[in-house]
Amino acid sequence: MHTYTDAYQHPTSSVAVPAPPTHLTLVAYLFWILGIFGAHRFYLGRPVTGAIYFFTGGLLLVGWIIDLFLIPAMTEESDQRYRPGEIDYTLAWGLFTFLGVFGVHRLYMGKIFTGVLYLLTGGLLGVGVVYDLLTLNEQIDELNRW
Repeated sequence: MHTYTDAYQHPTSSVAVPAPPTHLTLVAYLFWILGIFGAHRFYLGRPVTGAIYFFTGGLLLVGWIIDLFLIPAMTEESDQRYRPGEIDYTLAWGLFTFLGVFGVHRLYMGKIFTGVLYLLTGGLLGVGVVYDLLTLNEQIDELNRW
């Protein structure tokens, strides 16, 4: 027998709600402005080609221009590769970009000890900053597992 409140409850829906994006196309295009240094490729989880772009000036600007058209597909691939969660990729990358040497992105991710260590040592004299540049997406993905 149904009670009065049961009659007015919404039926459960079987429509799947899409996961929120982990990486934003607009932000990728903003990083593309610095693309000759590979910034957009690092943000989108492609550290090897990001490093190649860094050392070759975006493959002598040709790859940088081609990436203007490839960014939407690379963003979609990043959304599929990395899981969303409590830690926002875009916010972490923004903090890393502007305050990485001070470890603010690590404090945001809950890595208090290394965040303070970065603050006191200038990002472990830059070595830690390079490490985070190459692995930040994977670090966030691992933390978002829990």
